[in-house]
Amino acid sequence: MKLGAVIITMGNRPEELRALLDSVAKQDGDRIEVVVVGNGAPVPDVPPGVRTVELPENLGIPGGRNVGIEAFGPSGADVDALLFLDDDGLLPNTDTAELCRQAFEADPKLGIITFRIADPETGVTQRRHVPRLRASDPMRSSRVTTFLGGANAVRSQVIAEAGPLPGEFFYAHEETDLAWRALDAGWMIDYRADMVLNHPTTAPSRHAVYHRMVARNRVWLARRNLPVPLVPVYVGVWLLLTLVRRPSLPALKAWFGGFREGWTTPCGPRRPMRWRTVWRLTRLGRPPVI
Repeated sequence: MKLGAVIITMGNRPEELRALLDSVAKQDGDRIEVVVVGNGAPVPDVPPGVRTVELPENLGIPGGRNVGIEAFGPSGADVDALLFLDDDGLLPNTDTAELCRQAFEADPKLGIITFRIADPETGVTQRRHVPRLRASDPMRSSRVTTFLGGANAVRSQVIAEAGPLPGEFFYAHEETDLAWRALDAGWMIDYRADMVLNHPTTAPSRHAVYHRMVARNRVWLARRNLPVPLVPVYVGVWLLLTLVRRPSLPALKAWFGGFREGWTTPCGPRRPMRWRTVWRLTRLGRPPVI
């Protein structure tokens, strides 16, 4: 299988970006073609052979990645699968690309692989980086219903059938939007503990827009993808979970602002999943109400 890699950068991590590119170049097997997208910023120096695209404005994470996809032809058609990697990540093992090829070749219905993210110093995988409800054992591989945005591999055929990432989301939950559409199209998603991306332990709330966009995009996610009876259930469950977690007053104010925005602003095209996909998600351990 021919692999490509899409990396978006704000240009503020030149050393980490270079280390990531070196780790991609060291992968076993055929060479991986790489595109680095400067998301509203110049791209730092990159090794020869690495293609670059510099955008005049920051299109957000999904928007930037979509530009990277199209650099490999319509829906990434010039390659069989694309790796999406955070610019401050690192592939510590040289067999990750080969494992991806083997996994995709062995299972024609496998559409997306999500890697295990581990802190480079401690080796610890944060619970939030295990994309399933039973997340206590990050070393257990399994079928899952979503994937991690900056540590994954996606067949280009999935993008052709299910569509690109939702650019209007800008940040947060864009992976689940694509995952639900891929599952509805008949594809499967695997979490693989043996495919590792090293990434420093961070809190998602470090982003100033975190609370607003998490809330807004939860509502958009439901409005775009769920059958009508499940929309208020899904949104209501996440409202209760947010209140139980007792965020700070400023965070809660930002969250409710995003929640309101999610209901009052356009969310993009609506393509509700079939009820058999709802059942499929439920059998996989995560019904689309949480």
